[in-house]
Parts: sequence; C-alpha cells; structure tokens
Amino acid sequence: MLIYRRMMIKKETFEGDINKTSNKWYKPTIDKETLRELSQRSDLPGWKHVIIFLAALLGLGILCCQLWGTWWFLPIYLCYCTMWGGADAIWHECGHRTAFKSRRLNDFFYYIASFMNNFEPVRWRASHALHHNYTASIDPHDFEVEGSIFWVPKNLLNFFIIFIPGISLLFLHKSLYREILEHAFALETRVMRECIPDAKKKSCIWMSRLFVALWLAIIAFSFLVGSLLPIFLLLIPKCFATLNIVWGLTQHIGLKEDVKDHRLSTRSVRLNPIASFIYWSMEYHIEHHMFPSVPSYNLPRLHEALKDQLPRSLSLIEAYREIIPAIIKKSKDPNYYIPVEVPSA
Repeated sequence: MLIYRRMMIKKETFEGDINKTSNKWYKPTIDKETLRELSQRSDLPGWKHVIIFLAALLGLGILCCQLWGTWWFLPIYLCYCTMWGGADAIWHECGHRTAFKSRRLNDFFYYIASFMNNFEPVRWRASHALHHNYTASIDPHDFEVEGSIFWVPKNLLNFFIIFIPGISLLFLHKSLYREILEHAFALETRVMRECIPDAKKKSCIWMSRLFVALWLAIIAFSFLVGSLLPIFLLLIPKCFATLNIVWGLTQHIGLKEDVKDHRLSTRSVRLNPIASFIYWSMEYHIEHHMFPSVPSYNLPRLHEALKDQLPRSLSLIEAYREIIPAIIKKSKDPNYYIPVEVPSA
C-alpha cells in the first residue's frame, strides 16, 4: 500500500509540471530578465510556422496525387513524409503550450499533430511531463527514451535498419499502433500503469478508440475510391519519415542515464535551415530541457546566452561519429555511455 501510494504521488506530479525543471538538476546561470523575455509567448511565430508547414505539406501532397503510379512518386513521397514528420515538432511545442500564446490554439494543434504522429494525446502529455521531470530516469521509468538512451542494439545492423524508409511497417507488433489498439481495448500497458494518472486513464482509452476509428475510416475510404493513396498520405507517412529519425535520435542516444545534469544526458546539434524549420529549432535540445518554458523560436537566442556553460553543439556528422562507436561499445557493455566534456565553472 505504501509503494502504491508513493507511485500515485509521483504520477500526479508528472502532469502539469511539463515546463518546470526540478531544482535538483544542474542549472546554468542566466539573467532573470533575459529568461523572462525569452519565455514570452506570441501567436504570430506559431501561426507563421504552422501556415508554412501546412502549405508545404499540401503542395507536396498534391504532387503525390498527380504522380501516383509513377516512379516520380517515390522521391516526392519521401519529401512529403519528411514534412509530415514535422508534425512531431508541432505536437511537442503545442504540448508545452509554447507554440502560441493562446491555450486554445496550442491545444487545437496539439490534438491534430498527435494524430499525425500516432501519439495518443493523453498518454503522451503524461509521458512527456515525466520525461522532463525525470529525463533518462530508470525509476520512475522515462518511456520517451526507450528507443534512444535505453536502447541497446545487438549490433550495428540492428541500429542502421531503423533508417530504412518504411521498415517500421514490418514491426507493427512493436509499434505505437499496437499500444493504441491495446489502450482502445482497455488493456493496461506498462506506460498506462506507471505513467498515466488514474483520473486520465478513461480519457486515454476513449481517445485511443477515436484514433482507431479514424484509421478505419481512412482504410474504408481507400477501399471506396479503389486506391491505396489515402493510406499512404494519411495513415502511414510517419513510417517513411527517415530524416526525422536521423536528427531526432541525436537527442539522447549514447549518453548517460539517471543523472541530474542535462548536459550529460542530452545533446544539442546544428542543422541546416530547412531541417531546423521542420524540427522547429528543437536541435537546441539541452537548452530546451534546461528551460522548457522557452518557446522553440527563442531557443537560438537562449543558446547564445548559455553556450559558454554548455558542451559544444555538434553537426549531425560529428554527432554520429560519437554515436556509432558508442552503439558498438554499448552492445558489448550495456553500462557504457559517452563521456561529455562540460565547461568548468
């Protein structure tokens, strides 16, 4: 009973604290006025990003429709899927309610982006709050780094295979599709048991059922029109968003778990302007974890204010130069992690 009660207390703290970092964590020095200014939210940057994102996605979608049945469909479809993967950044930013000043706008686009990402919104709001309160923690378990910092590939083949577009369709039994189906049938998964507050479990179940209903509607529409195109455009594009995996995986993989210093468990990288737009500046990931209340569009300025106290941001090539050897070492020694040099105080 005491153990159960302690878990309940922990679970209740996960939700609602998504934009706070415990004082137990390392905190860099920053001027309070500067932080207050950087934490200001505005609807304008949010609308600008979302409108450009939707316009690009619509344009690529129209091209896919026109090129369906030709070889040209493949490269354009991969571009479409990469842009679709940008919904991950919108889901993330709106989940923090920092994309817009308006709470309603944040929540509206959060639910849309959640469906695009296959992220059931109740589960992922709870697990993301846990992720920020207990980044890379073993107990309580940080579910959002299972595929990165906790992942121990058997060999390099197991690592590189995830970058093959569409490969995840062969592993649907291990995917979020299965988790959502389990929740839709009211099956209590580990993440529901350990992460989602009891008061939110029923909402999680019904939202999962809504997702399944939308999947079935898309499949039925495909049969109705006699084409797989609606499934490719609306149901499985995330499975082909390989470039999003390339930069998203750098956030935590190979780094130290169970440590109260984001500089040791999180990685910031440098991206080109197009990738940075799709990722909505989340390449400044150490900065984001240290100050999650700062909107993503202000993270470059936050980086400038903190860079002398942080490890050097790596290019993607530099990041994978340390990630790949770490994967090899970790496959032999699961306790291995990349040592990070941090600036002296």
